[in-house]
Amino acid sequence: MVFEIRHPLIDVKLSIMRDERTKSKEFRESLDEIASLMSYEIFKDVGTYPAAETITTPTGVTLPKIKLNNKIVLVPILRAGIGMVDGIRNMIPTARIGHIGIYRDEVTLEPHEYYFKLPKVENPLVVVVDPMLATGGSAIAAISSIKKRGYNNIRMATLVASPLGIEKVTKAHPDVNIYVAAIDEKLNEHGYILPGLGDAGDRIFGTR
Repeated sequence: MVFEIRHPLIDVKLSIMRDERTKSKEFRESLDEIASLMSYEIFKDVGTYPAAETITTPTGVTLPKIKLNNKIVLVPILRAGIGMVDGIRNMIPTARIGHIGIYRDEVTLEPHEYYFKLPKVENPLVVVVDPMLATGGSAIAAISSIKKRGYNNIRMATLVASPLGIEKVTKAHPDVNIYVAAIDEKLNEHGYILPGLGDAGDRIFGTR
């Protein structure tokens, strides 16, 4: 399923990111903040349980500490996906981090994996993160790689997506929920999202 997360604060911060005049620092800060806001929806249905460990309130009442049912593993698609990690980890400091390196051939637009490393966690909820879901090729390749390693509880979080990218990912991996802040109009002839926000990696790291 696809979940478009609409919220006034996300809309305001996303408009800052879309502006070509926005510098890297403000771009990164806005992305960080949006990722934190999106976390509320991404993990809304994750269950909790009362742990054996207890806490004591200032009024002297003892209560069990509440923990998530699932271990969380965030997997950014390098390099732009790194920009969403801290925002989500602000909400879940115990989340483990994996990495998948995938580059897209500029001529064929086909994805090629060059790096893969996930932490050893039993039965985690894996969240693939990438600010842009354009052609869908990198996302499909990343999710396929994760499944090949035996992980099946997978979600994807992305900032801006094209209808084509969403269609391709949901067709290739119908069991993976997609959480997105904005579904844009289309792709241009170079595979960039319109209106989009440019090359997210370049804007995050100041390499444009």
